[in-house]
Amino acid sequence: MKKGIGWLVLGWCTATASTGWAQSIYMCVDAQGRKLTSDRPILECIDREQSIMGSNGIIRNKLGPSLTAKERAEVEAKEKAAKEEQDRIAAERQRSRALLTRYPNKAAHDAGRKEALAPLQLNIQSTQSRINELEKTREGLLAEMEFYKKDPKKAPLKIRNQMDENTQAIATQRQAIATQEKEINRVNAMMDEELNRLTQSWNANSPAAAASR
Repeated sequence: MKKGIGWLVLGWCTATASTGWAQSIYMCVDAQGRKLTSDRPILECIDREQSIMGSNGIIRNKLGPSLTAKERAEVEAKEKAAKEEQDRIAAERQRSRALLTRYPNKAAHDAGRKEALAPLQLNIQSTQSRINELEKTREGLLAEMEFYKKDPKKAPLKIRNQMDENTQAIATQRQAIATQEKEINRVNAMMDEELNRLTQSWNANSPAAAASR
């Protein structure tokens, strides 16, 4: 017996009783070519269609073949994928409506882009100012190292450490700028995607588009 047959037959019987066909006759031809009849779903024909007849011998309905565990899993997977796609479309529509409410026109979106980029650009300016200070400090250290240019190893340990710290600090600040620039690119790409979506909505809602409908 296939796994799951018991509960499937029970489900059939329940469905039959609920529709008022408890006295119906089930008829089918099994895998051996035998014509079978019963007052309930026929187990030997669970994998094929069964006719449901009334007491007058007239076929009232058809009972489709049961699904195997693999077939049921495939059906459920398709249903899940379809549901996920419906949810995705619904989420996209909701997002589009929210964007349109927030940005009713391009001027509003341009202002939103400017607002989103402002703190990132400010961070870059601040970091660049810090680099400028570090580079001025480095100039002073290089002037002191000038006395030891023939043999830098003879320079005082303090100066050499300061040089190393200064080099590392400048590298760290430049990396910070690179990170901020990458974030600016990400924000711009996101805003460009939003603008494309919004442009379609603005065009669809324009007076010209409304008049053509």
